[in-house]
Amino acid sequence: MGSEGTEGAGTDRPEGADPGAERPAPGIADAFRELGDTGRATWAAGREAVTAFNILFKADLSLARSAFGRTLAFTALGIVFGASAWLLLMAALVAWLSLFWGWAWPLSLVVCGGASLIVAALTAWGAIRYFEHTRMRATRRQLARLGIGELARMMPDPGSGKSAKEGAERVADATDGEPVKKGMGIDVTPP
Repeated sequence: MGSEGTEGAGTDRPEGADPGAERPAPGIADAFRELGDTGRATWAAGREAVTAFNILFKADLSLARSAFGRTLAFTALGIVFGASAWLLLMAALVAWLSLFWGWAWPLSLVVCGGASLIVAALTAWGAIRYFEHTRMRATRRQLARLGIGELARMMPDPGSGKSAKEGAERVADATDGEPVKKGMGIDVTPP
């Protein structure tokens, strides 16, 4: 009984059929049915993945929006208190220069104001220098090389031996440093 019970389990053979006989090969209808079932399962899995990604993206966007607002608030508070501290320190320096060094008030104010202007000019120069990194030049060159973006027609094809940087330099040389216009006359930022 033990061998008979396990022998028939899991087979599609009708009872009384010869155990040595092979099953007939599935027909084309069975293959199409299996293909359809696989396609539906793939479609359902893809839909679930897109839904999960959509939920994740929305949650991440909500978190980023909240964090951005809080970052702005803390930045504003930092600027306000930093500026007030700077003003108080400059007032103390002016008073110290006038009282202990014997400088006139106008001279003390001019020296402190000049020092503040020098620091402001250096920080503005640093900000402009680092702002260039926000243009993402290398990424834009590679996207243009793949045919994506406003610079795509200006760059060499992906299969060519020319680098994207050479293409960008060639465009800059051809336009004499003038910005390239797109569509409605809007300047295209060079890569």
